Amino acid sequence: MKSLESERARFRADLIDAGLLVPMGVDGLYGFGEQFERIIEGIDTAIRRKAVEFHGARARVLRFPPIYARQHFELTDYITSFPNLTGAVSSFAGDDHQHQALIADVQARLPWDGHLSPAGTMLVSAACHPSYSTLPKVLPENGQLTDVYGFCYRHEPSIDPARMQAFRMHEYVLVGTPQQAISHRDAWVTKGMDILESLGLTATPVAANDPFFGRPGRLLGASQRDQGLKTELVVRLYGDLDEGTAVVSANCHHEHFGATFGVTTPDGEVAHSACVGFGMERIALALLRSNGFDVAEWPSSTRRALGW
Repeated sequence: MKSLESERARFRADLIDAGLLVPMGVDGLYGFGEQFERIIEGIDTAIRRKAVEFHGARARVLRFPPIYARQHFELTDYITSFPNLTGAVSSFAGDDHQHQALIADVQARLPWDGHLSPAGTMLVSAACHPSYSTLPKVLPENGQLTDVYGFCYRHEPSIDPARMQAFRMHEYVLVGTPQQAISHRDAWVTKGMDILESLGLTATPVAANDPFFGRPGRLLGASQRDQGLKTELVVRLYGDLDEGTAVVSANCHHEHFGATFGVTTPDGEVAHSACVGFGMERIALALLRSNGFDVAEWPSSTRRALGW
């Protein structure tokens, strides 16, 4: 009898056998084969095409490295809500004597990470997070629209190929008035559905909440869902076994980032923000699950949407 876990494990094994994913010795961490990257590039083509159709050339395009300043990370408040997903960067900052102690522990196969110290940088947990510190303190009249694309890290090792520890997000972030933020989120729910439909994927928009940590987090999650702040576009990868995998997420943050980063609208009010994030690897996996591994046999409409 099929189970969800066995289907996930089989799909993962098939992806690895086909050279689409390359295992790296830790659950949820992969390299990506040439064909997989071609699919990712095609998905990005479809996303950018829709963004230009919707926004024109208005968006400020930013690309960040996979680490950013700890001081800016702390302003996001991510550590209080998702400590279990967080990744910090540490490095060695000792002298010769401490170096010898480090070497001794390495050679003795003892834990050696206690010899490292915080480097003042964090792994990016959401593609939009580094962008907030770059905003002007007073926004233009139409708000600030930013196009951000990059790798994110979340510590949740899993054999589920759709739950990676390192993955890419393409986000469109709007910071402005409350109405501008809400309109951005709502419009991108529709635009996101359009993109997925053009790719031949069947998705469903559902009210959702983030996986906040602990009992206070469960209360935050319930509040987030009750206020309708987060909508996910969900695709069933495993039929009736699967309640759905979120491949796109559209979120309103209220004034959270505006307040913590000191950003206001032209009339002096604290700015609100909203973003839409496309899970690039998840969309690629949904396409592979739906259409098989031979991309030459994919529907012509899907191939056109990917720019092939």
